[in-house]
Amino acid sequence: MSTPKILIIYTGGTIGMIKDQRTGELRSFNFEYIYDHVPELERFNFDLKSISISKPIDSSEITLCHWTDLVEIIETNYTNYDGFVILHGSDTMAFTASALSFMIQGLTKPIILTGSQLPIGTIRTDGKENLITAVEIAGARDENGQAVVQEVAVYFEYSLYRGNRCSKVSANQFEAFQSPNYPELAVAGVNIEFAHDRLFRTKSPELTFHKKLSNQVGLVKLFPGIPIEYYQKLFDFESVKALILETYGAGNAPSHPRMQAMLEQYIKAGGIVLNVTQCSSGSVKQGAYETSSFFERIGVISGKDITTEAAITKTQYLLGSGMNQQAIIESLHQSLVGEMS
Repeated sequence: MSTPKILIIYTGGTIGMIKDQRTGELRSFNFEYIYDHVPELERFNFDLKSISISKPIDSSEITLCHWTDLVEIIETNYTNYDGFVILHGSDTMAFTASALSFMIQGLTKPIILTGSQLPIGTIRTDGKENLITAVEIAGARDENGQAVVQEVAVYFEYSLYRGNRCSKVSANQFEAFQSPNYPELAVAGVNIEFAHDRLFRTKSPELTFHKKLSNQVGLVKLFPGIPIEYYQKLFDFESVKALILETYGAGNAPSHPRMQAMLEQYIKAGGIVLNVTQCSSGSVKQGAYETSSFFERIGVISGKDITTEAAITKTQYLLGSGMNQQAIIESLHQSLVGEMS
């Protein structure tokens, strides 16, 4: 079996920071010298290379253009490497992982995102373990020489999650991510134990890279007493083609006449509305309660157990794909890359 070739892509974030010995400030280190900071990587029998995006950023600065840049990097290098590890700030990691899962379909190689809560240059950093294990997962092969993981995934603090199923849940704990509606793909203990029956396998006949995303997607999070009239511009179909509606519990919303009228008018104009729950676990079940039956009548789409991150990026991908409205609606009802049950 040949030596796995892994490409590490640095985008920015806490994991790539070291303390400047002169000023004491945190700064990005040059990943060309990654072995100086993580010498343990040399013990793998892997061919490792690393590159950075042109201007590493804090993950709160991530945009659709950065996702396109990542897709282009992976497309350019796809045939030359057996796996990819993306070092990314944790704040928007679930958004990026979700976006890449839709933008790169037909994957037969791993794309593993990881990061850390503490800079890699600090003594107690979680960054070293996260990076080392992410690289090991990216290089893992089965008895047939095929990649064990063939999807976009997030590795953080001993757990591997499907990228479009997880969310960041803690700003100060090492266990920063959870995937409440889909179990872990692997757990790293003494050995890395893969749950092979949970791993995604594509049904796409070929590898495709999608680089067009639409930013004409809005998000409305309901809360008691919401002044819905302040959101009038989001219900303008000329500028916002789709709305993600974060509702209560199993997809419920107040019987607010003004909001109902705005939703109905928006959908009649051609707008798409996707209903997702604010709860971290569980699923939207439209019509189970009287307060959500109105959604069923006017054509609001149930997001089932999809995360908000995946709902937004999936809709951005579908709107950017050039599909007609009916095809987009049909795709929102379906799981494309394992993003919902």
